[in-house]
Amino acid sequence: MRTFLSAFLIGVQVALILTLVGLSHGMLQDAAKRSQGSGGDIVVRPQDSSLLSSAGRMREGVVDVVRSIPHVSLATSTLVQPAGGPFEFITGIHVDEFNAVSGGFQYIEGGPLKQQDDILIDDLEAKSKGLHAGDMIDVGRKWRIAGVVASGKLSRMFVDIKTLQYLYPPSGYVSSVYVKADNSANIDAVYDALEQKLDTYKIYKMQDMTSLYSVDNIPMLKPFTTVVIAVGAIVGFLAVFLSMYTAVLERTREIGILKALGASPGYILGAILRETMLLAIAGTLLGIAMSFGTKWLMDTFAPTLPTAIVQDWWAIAGLIALGGALIGAIYPGLKAARQDPIEALAYD
Repeated sequence: MRTFLSAFLIGVQVALILTLVGLSHGMLQDAAKRSQGSGGDIVVRPQDSSLLSSAGRMREGVVDVVRSIPHVSLATSTLVQPAGGPFEFITGIHVDEFNAVSGGFQYIEGGPLKQQDDILIDDLEAKSKGLHAGDMIDVGRKWRIAGVVASGKLSRMFVDIKTLQYLYPPSGYVSSVYVKADNSANIDAVYDALEQKLDTYKIYKMQDMTSLYSVDNIPMLKPFTTVVIAVGAIVGFLAVFLSMYTAVLERTREIGILKALGASPGYILGAILRETMLLAIAGTLLGIAMSFGTKWLMDTFAPTLPTAIVQDWWAIAGLIALGGALIGAIYPGLKAARQDPIEALAYD
């Protein structure tokens, strides 16, 4: 039972690391996928915006400037407004323009926006809150769900941009402009022209922007991951330390017999460390299996927080578990190796 609990705690450590890494990768991959789902080739944002946030504002007149650029086929603006909860945002759109740029919504339930208080939500948002077309949803204010659409089109909640501008003044401001070139061969030319004409704005090619969705480019995410990994390593260290220290005490007579038969201190230490390595390997395998379980739980009960299985981290998490376990086994191993055989044989 002690051995199982030790392996289980190491598994919890590994599962904690893999779940956190999977959550960060899953959310970034989902954000990149939804950005690509906008259909735009280029994105124009205000100077004070960030990669994952469209909190900045710019005059809506910039859309006319964008449309005046040669080879711009379509351009549409959006307005992003926080919806109260963490990671919850409402996106205001010009429905016809957005449909032209993105290719339009795929309706699972209901239909398009018709009234001022109508809202569209994606299937993951509907699943997470148990909502259907015709229901009311309270996100800052109450909206009537006109339709449930397939996820992957920029946001999880959409309303008419004019309604959002009226509710959250000042009006006449937008968060982003999505630009579609008349031909993929002209994307670079459009990008260069926008850079010259809108030199005070942030301008991204969609392909370049989505490549920036990584842990290294998100402030505080990497330090947070490092802290959680350190906590996991400490948990593994303590689990193995307590387990092996107890094991050494319980096996004092056995250790005395081995030493009386000629076993060297190195042999005793090696036996302890080999057992620790087996615990770490078993715990790592258990933790990998547990990470699939946590992914299923997240997908079932929190579908708006997508989690990925990052296989590249299996070996890294295993090495972290092994390192913490070996460090935790050193003192109990040295204590066993240094025991006097006569005292060990007399131990009751």
